[in-house]
Amino acid sequence: MNQQIAGWITHRWAKWVVLVLTLSVVLGLAMFASKLTGAQENDIAAFLPGDAESTKVIERTAEFADDEEMPAIVAYVREDGITAGDLQAVLADAEELTRLDDVVSVVSPALLQLPPDQQAALDGGALSDLTPEQVSAFTSEDGQAVQLFVTVRVDSTDGWERLPDLIGEIRDVVDDTESEGLTAWVGGPAAFGADQSEAFAGIDGILLLAAVAVVVIMLLLTYRSPVLWLIPLICGVLSVGAAQGVVYLLAEYADLTVNGQSAGILAVLVLGAGIDYALLLVARYREELRRYADRHEAMAHALHRAAPAILASGATVIIGLLCLTFAELNSTSGLGPVAAAGIVVSLALMLILLPVLLVIFGRWVFWPFIPHFGDPEPSQNGIWSRVGRRISHRPRAVWVVTVGLLAACTIGIVQLDANGLSNADSFTTSQPSIEADEVIAEHFPAGEGQPLQIVANADRAADVATALEDVDGLEAAAPGGNPAEGPTGVVQGDTVYFERTLTDASDSPAAAQTVERARDAVHDVDGADALVGGMTAIVKDVQDASSHDNLLIIPIILVVVLVILGLLLRAIVAPLILLGTVVLSFGAAVGISALVFRHIFGFEGADTSFPLFAFVFLVALGIDYNIFLMTRVREETLQHGTRKGALIGLAATGGVITSAGLVLAGTFSALATLPIVFLAELGFVVALGVLLDTIVVRSVLVTALNLDIGRWMWWPSALWRTDGPDHLADDHHPADPVAVPAGHEPEHRA
Repeated sequence: MNQQIAGWITHRWAKWVVLVLTLSVVLGLAMFASKLTGAQENDIAAFLPGDAESTKVIERTAEFADDEEMPAIVAYVREDGITAGDLQAVLADAEELTRLDDVVSVVSPALLQLPPDQQAALDGGALSDLTPEQVSAFTSEDGQAVQLFVTVRVDSTDGWERLPDLIGEIRDVVDDTESEGLTAWVGGPAAFGADQSEAFAGIDGILLLAAVAVVVIMLLLTYRSPVLWLIPLICGVLSVGAAQGVVYLLAEYADLTVNGQSAGILAVLVLGAGIDYALLLVARYREELRRYADRHEAMAHALHRAAPAILASGATVIIGLLCLTFAELNSTSGLGPVAAAGIVVSLALMLILLPVLLVIFGRWVFWPFIPHFGDPEPSQNGIWSRVGRRISHRPRAVWVVTVGLLAACTIGIVQLDANGLSNADSFTTSQPSIEADEVIAEHFPAGEGQPLQIVANADRAADVATALEDVDGLEAAAPGGNPAEGPTGVVQGDTVYFERTLTDASDSPAAAQTVERARDAVHDVDGADALVGGMTAIVKDVQDASSHDNLLIIPIILVVVLVILGLLLRAIVAPLILLGTVVLSFGAAVGISALVFRHIFGFEGADTSFPLFAFVFLVALGIDYNIFLMTRVREETLQHGTRKGALIGLAATGGVITSAGLVLAGTFSALATLPIVFLAELGFVVALGVLLDTIVVRSVLVTALNLDIGRWMWWPSALWRTDGPDHLADDHHPADPVAVPAGHEPEHRA
């Protein structure tokens, strides 16, 4: 940051103007934070790629079905066989269910397939007179279950928030069924959606509270002060509120897509990254307070020295996140600008509001460890000073062993199954809809309730129907009843609509393969313009898009980060080495995590977008710590040569970077408080990766490489040619002790 700008922010009188203006803007934005939940789009279309086949099916089927309707499946089970009295009770439930708000229709697939004369048995009390043989016509093949399809309306504005209550009302009705020994289960897409909605309910508040608790503990341990921790925390919480307000405005007026997942990650990322920036600035401010008698001057110098590293770090994260906009998957491309906007807000507050508050309150906020003018720099005898001295004896052996250990950890990646999660595997806890679907699958075709949806040109309906008959994995078309189940489908204008039931569970790999076979079959019908959609096709298209995004975006992020590092450090060798260490750290974190997921947590796999999300956060955030270290090393190298610069840089930044890593790891671990496997896995891998970056990669590996490679780290910059102002050669300083050199008087720090 320009010295003059830094001076104005912390000016003796101007700081009050800056405080009032900043708080006015921040509090104004925070007023919109509570509206962010209402701006979220959690329907399936908000996640799908715009050009996916399943998306096109949704658009073409709008005239056949309301896209705000979805089915719940109610299954009634009696182990010793359904009775006529059970059927009477089920029909009574059906009548009561139709009276519920937002219930569109209640039908029984078995009843729809009966001939008209048998359907007449539904009238009055005739069902109670049916013989067991007649009852079997209404039940599953094993005679133990009967089911109802309850179509509910999910309003696009607040339907998802209403869904858990609606499914709860349905359960209340069927649980009160007056037929002893008959059990009722509510499953299907609507029930699963209700469980998802409940899992994400209050995600912003829950995550923020969990993250704040972690931050408070870490700040207390870091500062050992009863007061100082409050200032970064207040700035961090205000950053979250302002960021949520900004994202709401972007969603409302700039067509930005926000969902529950991106909103939850936003709170964690803004708080964690913001506190990291605060820790770095406060640490540099404390250094300068020992060199300047006036706190305003000390903060001006601290901002001038620390802001470039903080801005470079933030820019790396922002640009890395914006790379996600290249993603095909809407949910992934939307996360990029959402999170990037949050980082921009966090950077602004930590570089404007935080320094103003610190100079207003003065030195006493550091009590009981108040830094006084002229005090010796404690880092010269700290733990990281001692670590640096140990590494300096045999730097090559240190980095070779460290690289070997990290590389060994990456082997665990072979245990990572990132091919998607079934519904049953997507939660960390038991869910009512999952239990219900397992019971339903025991008695009815596994794919019933979530059929494939096929649309085509009406004049080729017969040919498309014939092509579907030869597809393995599909139930035979129903001869009558529901027209959409019939051989020739339903025609509206020049479009025909078919439904076909899958023989396998709709969220299984076998069902996804059936989608491929069905698409191949109908695509071969000339002139039909046939498309295959439905929930199984949607999941498959999401997984395919995620795989494409992984291959496209990861290389883009690597190039972007490399360019930023090159511009910041004005070198080629150092950026390549630093990027390599972060990628190695990423591989080790994912390798260890894969083993933990499978053998300790018992997770069945990972979402297809997991590798990309883990890479973005670990590389963008992991490179932060290398930026913090290497900008300080470069600053010290300019005065003292590469060896001393590396050791002084480690000693000066070691404590604060470690604290920052612990804070960020703690905040991301808060994601595990939600019963969603994807978020739990993401939180774990980011927390582990950040700890590896701060404790192993940055402190040990990068320092050892700096010492071993020496001035060649800065090739081809002028620093490589001079290695500091005194042209000191590295081999003239074997095992230099780490001490703050004599050239740190105030006039040299101006």
